Amino acid sequence: MLKRLRENKSAQGTLLISPTLIVMIGLLIIPLILTLIVSFGQRSPDGNVIYSFSLDNYIRLAGFSTNCTGGASFCFNPLYAQILWRSLTLAFNTTVLVIALAYPLAYFIARAHPKRRTTFLFLVLIPLWTNFVIRVYAWMMLLRKEGVINIILGWIMGLLRIPFTPLEMLYTPGAVLVGMVYEFLPFMILPIYTSLEKIDNSLYEAAADLGANSIRTLLRVTLPLSMPGVVAGTILVFIPVMGTFIVSDILGGRQVILVGNLIQRQFLDARDPTFGSAASLILMVLTLIVTYFYTRKFGFGEEIVVA
Repeated sequence: MLKRLRENKSAQGTLLISPTLIVMIGLLIIPLILTLIVSFGQRSPDGNVIYSFSLDNYIRLAGFSTNCTGGASFCFNPLYAQILWRSLTLAFNTTVLVIALAYPLAYFIARAHPKRRTTFLFLVLIPLWTNFVIRVYAWMMLLRKEGVINIILGWIMGLLRIPFTPLEMLYTPGAVLVGMVYEFLPFMILPIYTSLEKIDNSLYEAAADLGANSIRTLLRVTLPLSMPGVVAGTILVFIPVMGTFIVSDILGGRQVILVGNLIQRQFLDARDPTFGSAASLILMVLTLIVTYFYTRKFGFGEEIVVA
């Protein structure tokens, strides 16, 4: 049997990937199937699941309801559609800002002296050594009315003899956006840096010999060759931001509700796992659709030819 296994390359490959397949089936496929089954069920009065086939949760998530006021038999409430749109918009804005901040930093690190690159990468990774929640609470201390930012602004305004009222920065969409950008910035810097670091310096020299200035070199050489890193970083940022709830819960309070918060509250507060499961699947499908079209448009890990 062992001799046959040595000769059969296909069996060897199957044997090697079998532990990974078992883990994926047990921790991904089976939970997804169970979530799908629960999403079609109904909530019992005591918060348990009545297993059946009903589209009520998806209809409710789309904003339609039969429990209407004023005697109407059918009505529309855009609440959940607004939450989905808010999550999608915030994820898009976060990703764009992270790219805008991460690309110059990654370029600077990639072009730095080799001895300094390690130090710069070390500084990028330092925030990841602390707990995610602790980093969010740190921003809460900075953004509150009695926080460091308002104290500094008040001191500056005092020197200029200008009246100053502390800014209401906490529990706003802006606070959530700032927290998201800070939390996910390293996940964009690292893949972009990896792509930039692989670019052969002879390409820059060739561009200079052909008369290209710095901007033209950036647009025609550096940016196209670093796109695989940008795409990878976008996926690493966009997908977690779509489902996160800790940042919005702490920095947004009850004022900024995202899909992640909706799902969390359905499972823990409302005790409605059927609706929470439906919202989870809609979030997953929406994220996969956006990711699919993005990677189809820009490619993922493909070799890009410089024009």
